[in-house]
Amino acid sequence: MEVKPHIKKAIFLVWILLVPAGMWFTYITYPPQFSGRWVDILAFLLLTSFVATMPMVINKTPVFIIQWVALATFLSFGLFVEMVFAQIAVTVLLVKLRVQKDQYFRYPLNFIMFFIVSFVAGIFYYLLGGQTGIDLVKDPNSLWLAVFYGILYYILNQIIHSFYLFMIYKRKESFFGKDFVVETITTLITFPIGFILYILYDQVGILALLFVGIPFVSLSTIFNLYYSSEKINGYLQKAAEIGHQMAERLQVNDVVALFIDKISEMLPVDYAFILEVTENDELKLSRRIESGKVLPNDLPNMKKNEGIAGTVWVTQKSMLISVKKEWRQYSNGNIPEAVESILCFPIIRSKQVIGVLLLASKQKCAYEKFQLMIIDILCSYFVVAMENAKHYELTKIQSERCSLTKLYNYRYFESMLTEEFEKLARFKLKSLSLIILDIDHFKGVNDTYGHQSGNEILFELANRLCELVGSSGTVARYGGEEFVILLPDASKEEAYQLAEHIRNSIANRPFTLTQTLDQKQQLVTITASIGVATAPEDAEDSLALIRQADRALYVGAKRAGRNRVAEYSSC
Repeated sequence: MEVKPHIKKAIFLVWILLVPAGMWFTYITYPPQFSGRWVDILAFLLLTSFVATMPMVINKTPVFIIQWVALATFLSFGLFVEMVFAQIAVTVLLVKLRVQKDQYFRYPLNFIMFFIVSFVAGIFYYLLGGQTGIDLVKDPNSLWLAVFYGILYYILNQIIHSFYLFMIYKRKESFFGKDFVVETITTLITFPIGFILYILYDQVGILALLFVGIPFVSLSTIFNLYYSSEKINGYLQKAAEIGHQMAERLQVNDVVALFIDKISEMLPVDYAFILEVTENDELKLSRRIESGKVLPNDLPNMKKNEGIAGTVWVTQKSMLISVKKEWRQYSNGNIPEAVESILCFPIIRSKQVIGVLLLASKQKCAYEKFQLMIIDILCSYFVVAMENAKHYELTKIQSERCSLTKLYNYRYFESMLTEEFEKLARFKLKSLSLIILDIDHFKGVNDTYGHQSGNEILFELANRLCELVGSSGTVARYGGEEFVILLPDASKEEAYQLAEHIRNSIANRPFTLTQTLDQKQQLVTITASIGVATAPEDAEDSLALIRQADRALYVGAKRAGRNRVAEYSSC
């Protein structure tokens, strides 16, 4: 969750007022105890810095096991040195994590936390009679005080960390959650190392750092490998779940939307672009999302080796870029200036690139190498889901539409008419009008010019009807040379006016024929008879509405001389 600006300012203010003054007070009250051992101090500082560069990330929160070094430093050199080292360790950790500008408040935030932890734990240790440079082997009482100091240090760290999560980040997590359990276990394992380091240092000097450092490196490596494998397994499980969800989607747009949404949940994605390879051997933008909003696909097409996507297309190899200066050399001007990290991946089917996925983040080093494998798996699922969705949509279109005119067929029209009548029955519609149109003397057109010419007229008439009706209704081919137009919420008068407009458009605009029997282009004028009926005044059910409109067509228009519009009348 984004931290508000006034909270960030308050954090910096608290740090200015608390930490410098507290450090000075500590230096005066409990001065450092190292009496010229600058080489030893430097060696401990190097060890502290090294430990800080090896954090574990638990629930997206970096955790570095510094307590054991802090314990040995405190017992060897006193509270002030330990506090200074803790501040340096925090700095090293955040630099290692490459904190962005908008997250700079994390520096003073962590400085405050470690100052309070060190100060409170150290003060209690001194108040209970604890001292620096004591012999833990010969003085059991001092050993128990040191154990108390370590436990208090850890408890304070957990309490303040939970307080931060709740008050600043608004994250309501259980105090005894998974991260608490893991950190407690690692602390219990590493604290004895701190005592061993102190005792060895007291006996053999800075050589003890080498004896302890190597086992710690091994331990840290094992922990990091474990959590890395666990994180990858989590991503793989999510990828499989997303693959199953995409397979369930039957619309192309739904598959694409789910694909982008789920990737954005898994990875830090501020910008997402899906490009597809066209027949002209270019990359065309098919989906563009910026800051969670779908934007128009108005960017120009790209050629091979043009931009990052064009390079990935040609090489068929993914690209992972961590900072802006690394991708500028590939940019063709289409990538937003705010972008830092980029993950670009080829979408491959049957060993051929059919598209490119480009993800971008405003954060530096936002992506990791293992995520390339995850995206590869997701792209494979995506290709299969897209093929299934396209096949389904094509099958659906073929089952719902006339292959010649591309209009809806009778079966689809009948289903839609039933649905609209149900809306009318539930008072979601005020009226429902139906127009039936039949071409006059169409058999004569076929006999004179041929059936191919007749098909040309049907195809052009379908286009004209769609243009004239627009979004106000639905046009369908009823059969042969008959067409129907369904008009929700249109009164009989409005339907009649539209029908008259259609009749005029047909009668006064000749149709162009290119496939006549004599193979010459000709202009042909035709007419149409039209019937109109409206529910609920003319019919109480869908079949009755069709019957009344059909009656108006043949009785009121055909028998009356054709080329006219007739509305149903019960009289």
